[in-house]
Amino acid sequence: MRGEVLHYDEAQGFGFIHGADGNRYTFVAEDLRRQMPMEKGAVVEFQPNGDKARAIFTIRAAAADDAAPATPWQPGPTPMEPAAAAPTAPPHFGRLAVADAGRPRSTGLWAYFRRGLTENYATFRGRARRKEYWGYFLFWTVAALAICFIGLFVDGAAGNLDSSDGPLLTMAALGLFVLATLLPGVAITVRRIHDMGLSGWFYLLVFVPYIGALIVFVFTLLPSQRQDNRWGSVPEGIRL
Repeated sequence: MRGEVLHYDEAQGFGFIHGADGNRYTFVAEDLRRQMPMEKGAVVEFQPNGDKARAIFTIRAAAADDAAPATPWQPGPTPMEPAAAAPTAPPHFGRLAVADAGRPRSTGLWAYFRRGLTENYATFRGRARRKEYWGYFLFWTVAALAICFIGLFVDGAAGNLDSSDGPLLTMAALGLFVLATLLPGVAITVRRIHDMGLSGWFYLLVFVPYIGALIVFVFTLLPSQRQDNRWGSVPEGIRL
């Protein structure tokens, strides 16, 4: 008997055929004589068996303007075969820490300054090598000088340099900069003291008159402790 395909679900493997006798027949993938695309509207020949169609084969494909575009079936995970999770990069810590792009963290002076004002803004734990400490304060000094230069230029244009109040804009801008960077400056000094195996409480020596600040300054000049200590692992870039 001849008929027309009404529907075929390739994923489930069953469909319906409208026969020339006006009846509707069901079929499954095993009823196809050979594996072939069964598009809606295709004309087929089959052998009726009750309300089922057997030995089906296509004699004319569906017209291009009538057939809906067939979507190829992609096998999905079965209940006994869950979809594989997307692989994730293994975490790294300490000296093996890497940047999001997969490259090692930069140990340049500018990178230390930038991290000191961002991710390490109020970080008192851990260690800071000598290069990190002096790289931070190098760019801190450059930034402070730039603020002074720009502030004096603006004050001069505004005529403040000739007034009794002095360069108000310069003093205000520099004061805000010092206030904003006070906490990260203390934090990196504490981490620098940790790097030598000493407690960060030694920072309080800066309040000792005359010699306290000098002692802390000497601490910042000493090399890193070349082994892990209670405050962290050896900083990146230190050759053991």
